[in-house]
Amino acid sequence: MEEIRRLLLRWYDRHRRDLPWRKTRDPYRIWLSEVMLQQTQVRTVLPYYKKFLARFPTLESFARARLDEVLALWSGMGYYNRIRNMHRAAGLVLEEGGEFPRDLQDARRLPGVGRYTAGAVLSIAFGQRQPVVDGNVLRVLARLYKLRGRPHSSRFQDRIWKKAEALVPRRRPGDFNQALMELGATVCTPASPACGRCPLEEQCLARRAGIQEKIPPPLQRRAPGVLHVAAALVRRPGQVLLVRHQDGGVPKGFWQLPSSPCHAAAGSRKALERLVSRWGGRVREKLFSLEHVTTMRRIVFHVFRAEAPKFRPAAVGGQWVSPDQLEHLPHSASLIKILTRACSI
Repeated sequence: MEEIRRLLLRWYDRHRRDLPWRKTRDPYRIWLSEVMLQQTQVRTVLPYYKKFLARFPTLESFARARLDEVLALWSGMGYYNRIRNMHRAAGLVLEEGGEFPRDLQDARRLPGVGRYTAGAVLSIAFGQRQPVVDGNVLRVLARLYKLRGRPHSSRFQDRIWKKAEALVPRRRPGDFNQALMELGATVCTPASPACGRCPLEEQCLARRAGIQEKIPPPLQRRAPGVLHVAAALVRRPGQVLLVRHQDGGVPKGFWQLPSSPCHAAAGSRKALERLVSRWGGRVREKLFSLEHVTTMRRIVFHVFRAEAPKFRPAAVGGQWVSPDQLEHLPHSASLIKILTRACSI
């Protein structure tokens, strides 16, 4: 066990990526990076992390910000409950004195802070001997110890967490946890692991047995469901009409084109006409269909040009929005895709 620790930390010191959250011990900044990195790749996170800290450099500034402002800055990252939970949790931390809890159970009582996030912040920021298990760590440890089973079963999870807990050293626990994550992200990858570059190649039981690519077994994912949405593009010079979330495949409270779910492309015009007619408006020609894929579903937007000369946006919580204003409003990546396509017509 001591040899594994020594080899891994030496490898990490030589090969770790130069990432901004590895240059701080501020628990807020480490917490933010861990929340952003859930379900999101490093290259996507980097510009968002920089923008967030420019706007909210401290936990207090983040906790006191309006949720709309926070969501606007997060727009495009997806999994919006991550940042909603963190914003709520930051408010609770601020009420309790403004410092991230140093007790594991207290940390885990915060909204959105599970065993992994708590362990990551406590080990990296405060040097506590706490284990972490994310997808990368699970894969490394499953191969290292040749652990078989379904990765999400409680029995398998218990075994992995016990292995992780036993491995964490008293010295440099945060670096060790990051080393495990780094190894999984860059060397011990799901497909075609680079075993020849791995510092633990000789210790890896799966490698010895030649079954490293079979452990852990891949998850069986369901094909995402399909949602069809009819959307109205209503324009005036330099602006487009947006409304708050209705039922158009975007997160609650986000801004989008006036829209309505429909039964495939064939029913899109009728669905939209029912909506726009309430404003005394008219649906014109169909402009295009556009597909947006999320983890949970595939959304097909059928976009029509529409007119509503007598419509008052404030009557339904809508507003005319220019490109400069959009960055200050919560919006989804799908809206940007639609507007970008519309500008080319």
